[in-house]
Amino acid sequence: MPTRRASTTRKPVQLAAGRTKRATSAAAPVARKARSPDMPLWARPGYLLRRLHQIHYALFFEECAGFDITPVQYGLLTTLSLNPDLDQNSLGRELGIDRTNVADVLSRLSRRGLLERHRSKEDKRMVLARLTPEGRRITDDMYLAMQRAQNRLLQPLPADERKAFINTLLRLIDGNNHLGRTIYTPS
Repeated sequence: MPTRRASTTRKPVQLAAGRTKRATSAAAPVARKARSPDMPLWARPGYLLRRLHQIHYALFFEECAGFDITPVQYGLLTTLSLNPDLDQNSLGRELGIDRTNVADVLSRLSRRGLLERHRSKEDKRMVLARLTPEGRRITDDMYLAMQRAQNRLLQPLPADERKAFINTLLRLIDGNNHLGRTIYTPS
C-alpha cells in the first residue's frame, strides 16, 4: 500500500477528548470573536446604504411605472442623451457597471427600439450606441417622474442638508471607487 507523505504546511490541531485533526494551513487557528452588540444592523453603513437603495428603487418604480424602465436603464438612456455614440466600455465607466451588464442593458433597450448600435468609423471593432428618436422621447418624458422619485427620496431631509448628503455620498464613492467592479468616471 502506498504511503502518503505528510504535508509540511499542515500541523495537528488539538480537539476535545485528545483527538487531533490536520489544520488546513500552517497558521494557528484564529479565535472567533463572539457577536458584538457594538454594531447592530441599523448602525452598519453598508446595510443602511442597501436599504436606502431598496427604497430608491421602490420610489423610482412608483413614479416611473408607466415606462417599464429600470433606474440603470434610465441612467444609460440619460448618458446617451448627453453623450451620443458612446462605446460599451465608456458607458460602463460612466454608469459604474461592468461591460457584461452594459451589454445586457444595451440589448434590452435595443430590442425595445430605444437605441441603435453601429460600428465606429475610426475603429471597426468598436460598437457605439445612440438613442433613437423614440429613446430620446422616452428619456425626456421620464425626466419629471424620475425627478419626483429623487425628491421623494430626499424629502425627509431639510433642504439645507440635501446638498451635504449628496456631497457626502460623492466623497464616499470617490474614496472607495477603486474597490468597485468598475471605476466610476463621470464625464
